[in-house]
Amino acid sequence: MASTETTPDQDAGSVEAGLDALETRATGRTPFSQTFKNKILPPIIAIAVVLVAWTLLYPVVDNPSKLPSPGDVWAEVEDQWLKGTLLDYIWGSVSRGLLGFLLALVIGTPLGLVVARVKFVRAAIGPILSGLQSLPSVAWVAPAVIWLGLNNSVMFTVILLGAVPSIANGLVSGVDQVPPLFLRAGRTLGATGLRGTWHIVMPAALPGYVAGLKQGWAFSWRSLMAAEIIAQSPDMGMGLGQLLETGRTNSSMATVFLAILLILFVGIAIDLLIFSPLERWVLRSRGLLVKS
Repeated sequence: MASTETTPDQDAGSVEAGLDALETRATGRTPFSQTFKNKILPPIIAIAVVLVAWTLLYPVVDNPSKLPSPGDVWAEVEDQWLKGTLLDYIWGSVSRGLLGFLLALVIGTPLGLVVARVKFVRAAIGPILSGLQSLPSVAWVAPAVIWLGLNNSVMFTVILLGAVPSIANGLVSGVDQVPPLFLRAGRTLGATGLRGTWHIVMPAALPGYVAGLKQGWAFSWRSLMAAEIIAQSPDMGMGLGQLLETGRTNSSMATVFLAILLILFVGIAIDLLIFSPLERWVLRSRGLLVKS
């Protein structure tokens, strides 16, 4: 009778063959039909359901001052486009939001590293950062206007106060999750001080850091919209917040809905174009996400 026992070498070989098979499947090119079915079709269906529900609900309400029809909102899109102001509103807010977020990134990253690595600083300002993160950004608009006047500095100040705590706390959380073994191995290899921070701490803390960046952008965008709605001046240019407030002032629900939809669209687009690919890259580089 033949023996069915396997040797350690055979077990290792079978495991290696299995890993090779998994790696081959992971790196294969996904057919477009599968990509369309899994990633493109679901949001299309969701949008279609919302539009159908909106169309069915409008005759029930039958009051354009409370709920405009999809056709009224589309007519407002065409009107703003023909006036040449639609892209100005979008770009005005996007440019402010991205510039303010980059400033918050420059400030929040070193601040988060210092808080995470220096115990005294963490004990001193760590709770303050957590408190600022929970404080509604709209609360900063009034003092910012008093301090700086009605200009774009108000926008950037509110964005910084909303985004910096989120970015810093995200990095602190990521650093806290770095295995101590990584730090000891880095010190053994001579990676200490700034070298250890750059080559060991930051790469290992990337998942938490990226989560903080996503949250920081969300706070930046919401803070900016609040500032644009409250603080308005001809010198501050156009923005989606101004468009929303204009619709409210003129009692035009079509304009209000247009502004809301554009704010939502820009927020989703920035996340899909920048932060979601960055998050997938970080997870995939750690073997936490299979390429599909």
